[in-house]
Amino acid sequence: METALVNEYRRLSRDPAASQPLAYLRLRRAIRNVVEHRDIEPGQALPSERDLSRLLQLSRVTVRKAIAGLVEEGLLNQRHGAGTFVAERIIKPMSRLTSFTEDLRARGLNPRSEFFERGIGEVTPEESMALNLSPGVLVARLHRVRYAKEEPLAIERSVVPASILPDPMVVHDSLYQVLETLGCRPRRALQRLRAVSLGAQQARLLHVPAGSAGLNIERRSFLDDGRVVEFTTSWYRGDIYDFVAELQTD
Repeated sequence: METALVNEYRRLSRDPAASQPLAYLRLRRAIRNVVEHRDIEPGQALPSERDLSRLLQLSRVTVRKAIAGLVEEGLLNQRHGAGTFVAERIIKPMSRLTSFTEDLRARGLNPRSEFFERGIGEVTPEESMALNLSPGVLVARLHRVRYAKEEPLAIERSVVPASILPDPMVVHDSLYQVLETLGCRPRRALQRLRAVSLGAQQARLLHVPAGSAGLNIERRSFLDDGRVVEFTTSWYRGDIYDFVAELQTD
């Protein structure tokens, strides 16, 4: 594993097209690449900061900064007195507004979606309130199961005003990527997270026993001008996902 990481870092240093000008960004990318290629398995420990500093001829400060960014992303986690490990669970920082697809790709996983609904319809009273829309307005609806490789991780129902997303069939994986191409990527969001027991249908779709622990998340996302661009309700498997928030005093 040390050899794979050292070789990847040196490859990035030599490749003008792939290289980052700052050493900590280069190391961060090298670690992400070896995790993606499974040269380091989930749950496996990284070499210590001292060893990485020696192997790569980098300062401890540079190594620490590279690792800190990947811990924040959830790719790595640190255990006091034990070291730094590749995350076994999917750790989702709640301080950053990212999509499901972006989160999984950053961890070297292959996200895909299985759609149950992808169409246009008249807004419901609940959707109208969440999106600040008038009755009778059309919305695009996306109802799907989200997968990492062949493992179902979440059920997701998203609603977007049809004035923003007139053709929901263009969404294959990342809704946020499509919204970005339309110039309407969300800039901030409000989320509500609750612990739930998954019902029979939800459990069947997520390949877990009925009554298993799950997380229900409602998200309302906003554009810079204050318009609500997305209302999404999701049910995540509680045995795979951890949602982490950083708290600070004023």
